[in-house]
Amino acid sequence: MLAEEEIQKLSNIFSAIGNPIRLRILTLVNETERPLHIKAVAKILKRDYAAVYRHVKVLEESGLLGIYEVGRSRVLYSKNAEIAKQLIEIAKTMIQK
Repeated sequence: MLAEEEIQKLSNIFSAIGNPIRLRILTLVNETERPLHIKAVAKILKRDYAAVYRHVKVLEESGLLGIYEVGRSRVLYSKNAEIAKQLIEIAKTMIQK
């Protein structure tokens, strides 16, 4: 049986990727060879920087993405790219059945 703390952490992860914009952000970061600036992600998704930043913070808090600063820019990187890809593949399998 899962402990309460584990349940909360799992819930945070599923909640983070349960939003279409956050899932797109996670997929974008995982599919690129190099880290992405939040501004670039906002431009690709045709979204406001502030809105994308709020989504990124949720992904960061769930442990899926990391943020580091380069000068005045915030750059994204995947903390668990392979695990995130596996989660997405499992979900895709589920919707095909």
